[in-house]
Amino acid sequence: MSDAIETAVAALNEKMSGGFDAGIAKFVIEGEGSIMVDGNGARAGDEEADVTMTAEADTFQSMMEGDLNPTAAFMSGKLSVDGDMGLAMQLGAVLG
Repeated sequence: MSDAIETAVAALNEKMSGGFDAGIAKFVIEGEGSIMVDGNGARAGDEEADVTMTAEADTFQSMMEGDLNPTAAFMSGKLSVDGDMGLAMQLGAVLG
């Protein structure tokens, strides 16, 4: 697992404090790998998900640091969403 994925997993778990019970989401960080988010929290993995969100590493980091709103990232084309848009919006609200 890359350092970027390890750091992202830790940041997601801290932000979510206990998991995400609405479904299964996957973050794909281009060039680094992917992270699964579900009721157990975040972990490195590449499994089937209800929604897959893809972004470059710097975009993902900006979202984790609170410098970039996930909705703004999507609207500007920096974050792509494939699958359940409602679930993506719920996760975006959790991440802030």
